[in-house]
Amino acid sequence: MQIFGVDIGGSGIKGAPVDLDRGDLAHERFKVLTPHPATPDAVADGVKEVVDHFGWRGPVGITFPGVVTGGTTTRSAANVDKAWIDLDASALLGERLDGCPVTLINDADAAGVAEVEFGAGRDRRGTVILLTFGTGIGSAVFVDGVLVPNTELGHLELNGHEAEKRASTKAKEDHELTWEHWARRVTRYLAHVEMLFSPELFIIGGGVSRKAQRFLPLVEGIRAEIVPAQLQNNAGIVGAAMRAART
Repeated sequence: MQIFGVDIGGSGIKGAPVDLDRGDLAHERFKVLTPHPATPDAVADGVKEVVDHFGWRGPVGITFPGVVTGGTTTRSAANVDKAWIDLDASALLGERLDGCPVTLINDADAAGVAEVEFGAGRDRRGTVILLTFGTGIGSAVFVDGVLVPNTELGHLELNGHEAEKRASTKAKEDHELTWEHWARRVTRYLAHVEMLFSPELFIIGGGVSRKAQRFLPLVEGIRAEIVPAQLQNNAGIVGAAMRAART
């Protein structure tokens, strides 16, 4: 069975049909740049370009970098335009996609759902936390495989700053941090999250998961097991499609 998944990120909008039996992309993904400012109409145009690239007609699961309630409404807008707040985004996107049924899910929650079903969190009990490092820091918390949605742990305060302003991949690039320096910031962040939640497992996702060997060995003093996401940066697309299929 195939369902289309789209992942709206701070730098790119990417998507592809997903093979839900394998938990993987059925075709190579297509990506366009996220518009700036990332207004609802401009982002909807980008989503349409991605979906139209494949000539897709049918249900579409879409991730959003913020709080999503009921699979329809966007409640926050940390790294996109504030016009997203309290918007019926599924209606807007469905109309732009010529009536295709649309289901929304928080971007990190989507990645987590995919990793728990098909990736690094499969068959893991207890508390599992996936953290996506990119433009910001997304989070997905699972207890015995059940998602606690919209946790937004990237907005925790760390040393007087919002954590994602200090430890995201964007922060590494903006401040030209070495891998060693950035790993120290990631370590402090993980220690803070561990103090609050005591997870058995951290899964590190986002685009930087492809370079896990550059920084994960430098993260020390964390009691929980730390592993890179197995689906890497495709996890959000897969998770979005999974959520659409189950709606």
